[in-house]
Order: sequence, then structure tokens, then C-alpha cells
Amino acid sequence: MHYTTFRYENKGFLESWLPTSYQLTPPRLSREVASFLRYMETTQMPVGAMAREIQAPIKVKYCLYARKSTESEEAQILSIDSQIKEMLQMAERDHLEIVEIKKESHSAKEAGQRPVFNEIVEEIKKKKFNGILTWAPDRISRNAGDLGRIVDLMDQGILHEIRTYGQKFTNSPNEKFLLMILGSQAKLENDNKVVNVKRGLRARCEMGLWPCTAPTGYLNSKNTDKRCHVEIDPHRAPTIKKMFEKVAYEKCSGRRLHAWLKDEMKFKTKGDKVFSISNIYITLRNTFYYGSFEYPKGGGQWYTGKHTPIITKELFDKVQEQMMEYTRNSEHKEFAFTKLMTCGLCGSGITADEKFKKQNNGNIHRYVYYGCCRYQDKDCKSGYMREENLIEQLAGLMDEIDLDEIGMKQRIKDEIERHKRFNVGILGLKEATVKVADVDIRNYAKHVLRGGTILEKRELLTCLKSKVVMNNKQIRIA
Repeated sequence: MHYTTFRYENKGFLESWLPTSYQLTPPRLSREVASFLRYMETTQMPVGAMAREIQAPIKVKYCLYARKSTESEEAQILSIDSQIKEMLQMAERDHLEIVEIKKESHSAKEAGQRPVFNEIVEEIKKKKFNGILTWAPDRISRNAGDLGRIVDLMDQGILHEIRTYGQKFTNSPNEKFLLMILGSQAKLENDNKVVNVKRGLRARCEMGLWPCTAPTGYLNSKNTDKRCHVEIDPHRAPTIKKMFEKVAYEKCSGRRLHAWLKDEMKFKTKGDKVFSISNIYITLRNTFYYGSFEYPKGGGQWYTGKHTPIITKELFDKVQEQMMEYTRNSEHKEFAFTKLMTCGLCGSGITADEKFKKQNNGNIHRYVYYGCCRYQDKDCKSGYMREENLIEQLAGLMDEIDLDEIGMKQRIKDEIERHKRFNVGILGLKEATVKVADVDIRNYAKHVLRGGTILEKRELLTCLKSKVVMNNKQIRIA
């Protein structure tokens, strides 16, 4: 061993072994080093003793993370900037190296829902930084999932330190345990808030007050002394009442109501939007308009409201009966070609409707018409055509339409087998020797179109590869 290799700058190591009053100078340092090293060579360690490895301290690179739940935008900005300012002052005081500053306006109640926090976790795994600097432990997590991810990173040794304004957490059992307690306390606060809010909403409902945004036709009271009170909207309530009356007494459908509201009444919601068909049906089924409501929806708890009803219970019941009648009628309507075609003018789907005509001799005839549903263009001029005309045009196109031959052959095979079983089992005839190859696929398709059941026609349509459009009562291949 060369004693001269011990540098003077490292004299602090030797001074720790000498009395504090003992001053080392370069000449004296060399002599003391030589004496110390000779002593270490001749001194034996006790049996069973282990040498302790002295490691250099790990340099921690921090990511400053500031977060606040989304509430008012102004308070949001001030809160985040205030956190950043305080943590930068602490970093300057304690000589901490901040690699990057990240801020986020997002609630931490649900695990894995914060994009910036998820980005921090991935960057820690890539060893971009190995420390987090934040205002408080609840800024990192208010749920068990995200807290577990952080502790797991510390267990893996890639996250070395978390610093808050008044605490420091490292990869030691006690400090990780304290971090988990503080994170669990934040989750407990959230859970208690949920319980308290639900209890408050339930109390409001028991008082007959509506705890949510008022439905169309009502307005939430702006009076701070009347929280959860709703008032009748003088501009929209008469139209809402007229909607119920038109369904009950004029048997208006949803589409007719939509056209009436949009074209005649120029009706708009509180958000200045057109009243959609789905909202029309939601409104017609809402018991709130006659004075009773269920909260939460589907919870089975019904309350009598303090608000002024727009309609009577009798009118509401008549509307429900009429809507049930619509449902019963629509359940019996089955059309074979509604999903086959699109409109050649506007690209909307093709819908169908049936009409019944009673003749003088008492016979009733059923007619089915196909036409554009006008989803893309409310003023589409495509027109309607009879089902018989549609079938003949489709049969005429069968020689040109691209068919799935494998699927068609399987259906022909099933039809032959069914016919054989009928002849042998019912009629007692000998089994016919008809093969699939003997049947022309396109002629079979025309046969199904003209004489098959609705189910057989639908199965046939699944074998069509070509796209079919209807344009001005004409069927063509797109």
C-alpha cells in the first residue's frame, strides 16, 4: 500500500479518529497517515464482526407537483401558484434540485384518473427524477390506489424521497407507514364528505326540496335563503304543459312533438339548445311535473315536492297510457329491409311504416312503405315506395349483386334438409336426391325475396356484400 496516495483534501476522515485539538498540517498529515495505516494493518477485527460499507449520499432530483381539485377557476389558479411559490422558497433554502414543475387541476378521489400524476409515475420509472416535492401528502393522493403506486415505487428503490412543507418521507418502514396513514386520513375525509353530502341531500328531499338542477319548465331559485327551491319558468312551463296535452288528447308521437317544438314553437332549453327527441321522452316520463319525485333515480325513495306542479296526476297517467300504446304497437311491427339500404340523397338510414286500408266489402289490406328516415337531412325529398315494388327491384338486381356464396349454400343446404324431413316424415315419400349444386343461388335468393318469411329475408340480407341505396323510389347498387 502506498501511503502517499492519501490526499490532503481527505484529511477529514483521519481527523475523525484524532482528538479535536489535534491540528493537522501537510508534513504532520503524512506521518499520521502512515502511522494510522500501519495500525490498521496490524489490528485484527473481532471474530464475527462485519465490515461496514460507507456509501456516498444519493443525489435527489425533485419534481415539484402542485394540485388542486377543480372548483372555481380563479381560486384554482391562486391556490396552485401559491403552492409553487412556497415550495420554490423551501427548495432554495434547503438547496434542493428541482428538475421539473408540474401542476394539475384534477380531483384525486379516484385512482388512475389524473393524467399529470400518471405522467410523473412513468417518468419516475424512467429515472428522470427520484423525488417528489409537494405541499402536503394529500396533494399526491386521496385514494388507496395512487398511494399504493407511490409506496411501491419507494419499495423498488426508484423513488427515494417525498418532501412536503413540514415533513420528509424516505424509504424507511416508519416514514412509509406515516405516509400511508396520512394518505388514508385524506381518503377518510373524502368518504366522510360523501356520507355527509348524501345525508344533506336526503334531508332536503324529505323537506320536499329538489336537490339538483331544475328540469325544463322550472328554474332554480336565485335567492340564497331558498336553496334547493325551484320556481316555474314562465317562458317554458306553458309549452311543457301543452306537450303533455298533445300526447294525451291528440295522440302525438315523439317525432311530431319534436317537429312542433322546433318549427312552430321555436322552443329552446335553458342552454339555448333544441329540445331533442330523447329529452322529450324523458320529460314525458318525469313525475316531477305533477309534484312527486324519486331521489336518487331508481333508489325507491319517493317524495312529495313543495314546488308548484305544471300538470295534474290524471294528465300524466293519460300520457303514460298513450306511450304504452305506442310501445305495444311498435313491438308487433317487423320489417325485412330496414337495415339493408341507405338513402342515396342524404345518406340517412331507411325506415318503414305500415298502413291499413279498409275496403267497402270489409276486407282490410296492409301496405308497407319504405323511405328515408331524414336523420341527416330533415328536408330530404327521397320519397316512399311500396314493399312489393322494392322486392321486385331487388330481385332484378340479384344477378348483379355480390353475394356471399358460402353463406348462401349453407342456407340452401338447410332448406333441402328441411324439405327432405317433411317429405319422409310427414308425407311418407321417398327421400329425394336433390343436391346443393343443383340449386341456382341467385334464383334461390329471388325465391326468398318474393315468398320467404321476414326472418328468411333478413338472413338473406346478411349474405349481401354489395351496398344498396334507395334514391327517388329506385333501388341501385352503390
